[in-house]
Amino acid sequence: MNTTIMLFLLQDGITNGAIYALLGLALVLVFAVTRVILIPQGEFVTYGALTYASLASGQMPGTARLALAMGFVAFVLDLVVARKSLHGRLIARTFLTNIVLPGIVLAVTLYFAGQKPPVAVAMALSLVIVALIGLSLYRIVFQPLAHTSVLVLLIASVGVHLALQGLGLLFFGAEGQRGPAVLSAAFTAGSLRFTGQSITVYGITIAFIVGLWLFFGLTLYGKALRATAVNRLGARLVGIRTTLSGQIAFLLASVIGALSGILIVPITTLYYDSGFLIGLKGFVAAIIGGLVSYPLTAGAALVVGIVEAFSSFYASNYKEVIVFMLLIPVLLLRSLAAPAVEEEKD
Repeated sequence: MNTTIMLFLLQDGITNGAIYALLGLALVLVFAVTRVILIPQGEFVTYGALTYASLASGQMPGTARLALAMGFVAFVLDLVVARKSLHGRLIARTFLTNIVLPGIVLAVTLYFAGQKPPVAVAMALSLVIVALIGLSLYRIVFQPLAHTSVLVLLIASVGVHLALQGLGLLFFGAEGQRGPAVLSAAFTAGSLRFTGQSITVYGITIAFIVGLWLFFGLTLYGKALRATAVNRLGARLVGIRTTLSGQIAFLLASVIGALSGILIVPITTLYYDSGFLIGLKGFVAAIIGGLVSYPLTAGAALVVGIVEAFSSFYASNYKEVIVFMLLIPVLLLRSLAAPAVEEEKD
């Protein structure tokens, strides 16, 4: 170990930590608004990355067809739930959202799939496809379970993770893929070399954190999300649609996951099941943040990334173990600080 190696490891750790920060923020957002521990966040990463890589290589991603199929199921569910108060405007809005929009996205994807579209087009299509999947996922699975216990939501989340992982194997196969860099420029500062992709990671992470801060602080929908996170029942009593809040939370989480995958896939080869482990490291940061604090989650994500980088240098075989062991002292401290609660009696 010398100063140069230490700086390289810090650079690598900060780059990875920026990705984990995005995922951690998405997990905190979804849990605060819907009480769902979003285990499928890793699948959003995988779907975004491999959809982007497939489009960039001129292949047709199966996720575009999945978005349309899930939209059709969500459309049928909307009609069943609202069957006693159906009217033409509701049917038209539901049809446009769940059928027409995914259909247009599928048609555009089919058009560009065989042409190896530019990076910007492939990136935009990937984000829209995964966003549609995330939106329909909440409508189909989690919205009907919104008033159940956290344990039921966790079990449903595990089931969704397994289903999406199997579909990922079907869509993308067992072979890994890599995508083109979003930005190809690079520059050197002393002994460090900053690639265009690492610069993109830093820039997008900072922009997303600032954007979320402005969204929650200045916009009406952001304030509605904050109110739902503080008190779900109180939000409903003052007229906030908690179902809409859940849909916005899942939409943001799916976009953040897909964007994280697009940022990762030019750096390393990703497989259909790679997102689970990446998502878990974001989950470690979210747990350290108590699943409530956005700044603490972002700071913890940087710590996780740096610890992972130095662990890969000193003990590469045990780097995952070392990262996940960060949870042990945090959970111990939280359990000691938490007030004692008597068990409920039957």
